[in-house]
Amino acid sequence: MNKSSKTPDTKPADRPVPRPGVLDIAPYVPGRSKATGGSKVYKLSSNETPLGPSPAAVAAYQGVAAKLEIYPDGSAAELRAAIADAYGINASRVICGNGSDDVLALASHVFLGPGDEAIYSKHGFNVYPILIQAAGATPVVAPEKDMTTYVDGILELVTDRTRIVYVANPNNPTGTYLPFSEIRRLHAALPPRVLLVLDAAYSEYVRRNDYESGIELAGTSPNVLMTRTFSKIYGLAGVRLGWGYGPAEVIDAMNRIRGPFNVSAPAMAAGIAALKDRAHLDAAVAHNEEWLPRVTEGIRALGLEVTPSVGNFVLIHFPDEKGRRAADADDYLVSHGIILRAMTSYHLPNALRMTIGSAEANEATIAALRDFLHRTAR
Repeated sequence: MNKSSKTPDTKPADRPVPRPGVLDIAPYVPGRSKATGGSKVYKLSSNETPLGPSPAAVAAYQGVAAKLEIYPDGSAAELRAAIADAYGINASRVICGNGSDDVLALASHVFLGPGDEAIYSKHGFNVYPILIQAAGATPVVAPEKDMTTYVDGILELVTDRTRIVYVANPNNPTGTYLPFSEIRRLHAALPPRVLLVLDAAYSEYVRRNDYESGIELAGTSPNVLMTRTFSKIYGLAGVRLGWGYGPAEVIDAMNRIRGPFNVSAPAMAAGIAALKDRAHLDAAVAHNEEWLPRVTEGIRALGLEVTPSVGNFVLIHFPDEKGRRAADADDYLVSHGIILRAMTSYHLPNALRMTIGSAEANEATIAALRDFLHRTAR
């Protein structure tokens, strides 16, 4: 029997041990999904569309049910072609994944390693630091300005070790965005070796003349990757489907480590059908256009601060007073069947994020917040 070579002071492990750094990663904590009270539950914690998926997408998903023994197309060729047709881009430079976080993870594992650094904004998506650390790299947190990604703050942190800069635009959970002139300024100032990742998960909701999702920049630059998702406006969060678009060399490298069947056949069928149902997409946009300002104004009328948002959610700030803080409001709302998203893990302990829901859900939430504030009034 071969003897293991150990130094005298080395104690053998009695179980598999994660590599150094893994147990230092703070796990992603999702929002609540259940309430403790209320005759009816309104889940407004995960930025899900109140319109649900396109009926055509549901039918396409169900249509695959009789063929579940067949492996899906490992290249997602039909889905990539549908995406390319919908956005006027090159299908060969599209990569699909099990949600856009899968695409983000592929980029992180390809371009980050021990000794590298990656930058993200202070109130940026909590998945970014997880992916950075999972790749063995060091996360670097950039300051924000007025709850918005701050280009100069990012650029001041770029070093010889920087390999990726993540920018969610619009940003989750703040709902703020950068005009594309600022994105281009950021890109122009980054060293060519740095990959700029533009996470445009909520781009379909934005109705601002100075906004772009990043498709053109990703299509013309050697170091820009744009990611998108079917989870939000398309209402397909349950099937897990996302995609990315970027330079041929970047996409090729990501495909080399991508799982051979990382997108299921039902997900691909649903995604293709969803892209074709423009009327459903327009209805989702119209609903958000109506209710985003109504919810914002309704909550501000209660005396609460709301960060200006261009997404399908709002960030609500509570007074730092006993009994009136965000945690108090969260407990009160949950006891009345209303589920918002606590923001402690995003360094916003006195804020809650509210999804723009159905008319009924929105009105019920504003009414419940009014009752909470009146109950706690001095």
